[in-house]
Amino acid sequence: MAFTAATALVAVLGLTACSTTPTATTESKTGTESKQEPSGPPQPVLAKTAFYEMYKPARSWAVDLLPLSLASNDVAGIKSERGKAAMWTAVFVSPSRHEARTFSYSIADQGNSIRKGVTAGGAEAWSGPTSKSKPFQITEFAIDSDVAYQAAYEKGQAWVKKHPDKQVTLSLVAVSRFPAPVWYVIWGNTKSGYAAFVNATTGRTMK
Repeated sequence: MAFTAATALVAVLGLTACSTTPTATTESKTGTESKQEPSGPPQPVLAKTAFYEMYKPARSWAVDLLPLSLASNDVAGIKSERGKAAMWTAVFVSPSRHEARTFSYSIADQGNSIRKGVTAGGAEAWSGPTSKSKPFQITEFAIDSDVAYQAAYEKGQAWVKKHPDKQVTLSLVAVSRFPAPVWYVIWGNTKSGYAAFVNATTGRTMK
């Protein structure tokens, strides 16, 4: 079955990321020693942190790969905050292979299909770019998710403050109506929520 733009977007919006455990260094009276402190709960991470962890194995799949989309999702028991998420999912495409693959990066296991760290999906047929979904250059992905979140929040903070229970989701996509890839930041959903587009290259909000 062809990996259409709609399939890519569903895969993106249905999924979310990673963290490292800090090592604390303490000094004793007799000298300096290092010891592992008890690890705390896993913390959500920024989009670029997760993206480059996924990009490494994706690059070995196809040297001409390009990102098609990137999106966040919540993980049970781990709260997303200010542009950080517990899991991120990226869809990469290979123009020469006419294929797409979905990669996820999670800070915790998610059932049987998603494991902590990077999970790679199998290759699927990709029919090529459309006006609603097209690949973009990594150099165009200059604005990280925290900056995009803040730009969107500043534009819609009055609405967000009135609806503190609404969860936020961030998706990075490229569509023909915008000159560069955009962050789609939405609180709630399309039927009952607030959304803003943020240029992923400049950080400016879009109409």
